[in-house]
Amino acid sequence: MTVRPCVPWPNKCLRTAALLVDTITDDVRTIWHDMIDTMEAMPGVGLAANQIGVLQRLAVVDASEERGRAIKMANPEILHASVQLHAHEEASPNLPGVFAKIERPRAVTVRFLGDDSQIHEQDFVGLWATSVQHQIDHLNGKMYFDHLSKTKRDMLLRRAKKLKG
Repeated sequence: MTVRPCVPWPNKCLRTAALLVDTITDDVRTIWHDMIDTMEAMPGVGLAANQIGVLQRLAVVDASEERGRAIKMANPEILHASVQLHAHEEASPNLPGVFAKIERPRAVTVRFLGDDSQIHEQDFVGLWATSVQHQIDHLNGKMYFDHLSKTKRDMLLRRAKKLKG
């Protein structure tokens, strides 16, 4: 398939909620495959379609150590989140060179439309849960640094701008 370029921050796609996917088509499957290739090329543990400029509620996640176990999701939504929080350093290929420690629920239950056109409910824990939540944020037009205080967010964005030159 194809490695697609990630749109650079502050591209409008990154602040726009993606549209629901009605059915799983060959076009959707092609986008998913390209997203997996793009995620692997970064390398990363997840990617949302609007990160590559596609405003559809599509995400892929693969936090496995051995790789090649990507879960393809359309219209993912969190049904349940654990009370226990876990912090992970998060970053985005849309804003390279910067990262921040973000606290999110340690585990989530997610409902999504799978590549088999069936509705799935799946539990995710640890890095898998962090990545799924991160991708859902993207699909809602939200970036990881939106979870930071205004001061920390402004510092991160200034640092990113400085790195960009």
